[in-house]
Amino acid sequence: MDLRFLGQSCFTLSDGDTTVLIDPFLTGNPKAAASAEEMNPTNLLLTHGHMDHFGDTVEIAKHTGAPVQAITEIAQELSQEDLEVKDTNLGGTAEYEWGSVKLVPALHTSTTPKGTVSAPAGLVIDFKGTIVYHLGDTSLFSDLQLVGKRRPIDVALVCIGGHYTMDRHDAVDAAQLIGAQTVIPCHYNTFPPIEADAQAFKADVESETSSQVVVLEPGETHSA
Repeated sequence: MDLRFLGQSCFTLSDGDTTVLIDPFLTGNPKAAASAEEMNPTNLLLTHGHMDHFGDTVEIAKHTGAPVQAITEIAQELSQEDLEVKDTNLGGTAEYEWGSVKLVPALHTSTTPKGTVSAPAGLVIDFKGTIVYHLGDTSLFSDLQLVGKRRPIDVALVCIGGHYTMDRHDAVDAAQLIGAQTVIPCHYNTFPPIEADAQAFKADVESETSSQVVVLEPGETHSA
């Protein structure tokens, strides 16, 4: 599986046949490594409704026909755009031919550009046997240690920018709680309020946990 970072919290997971696109904030993202027009995903996944995650969801889903999985209230809003949706709530899992996606709690807020309020979520993605945990936007909370209890996490995508989410110091504690084999930082350096030192985060995580940190620039890919 190739995991490509497209900036902010947007990633694709792909093996050539299947491509899963997460939090497609591309238009208006100064660090975006691709445009919405380039995206041709098999599936779209959303952690929550803030514009820097919701992004180009409607446009991409309309021109590709890809179904969108989002928490119930956001999925209901998207269904009004005549999009195919998977409306799981926290704790719920949607099954796909290539695997599954479970919504788990995140400690944040969530409102879509149209004003739909919902709980935020993290995503536990089984992509053909590789378990990827996208934390979404969250602050540090102890229940992060429960996410990998049933199935160990191979790759954790962890916000580190502070101000709107946990900062890189809290994210070290989060990495320790999650216990993923690989940690990839995201949600930093897109705008001045969320500037963070990813290399310092890498050094701290690798000195204090057994996880390895891979720092990706927008457009770069990690194979897992």
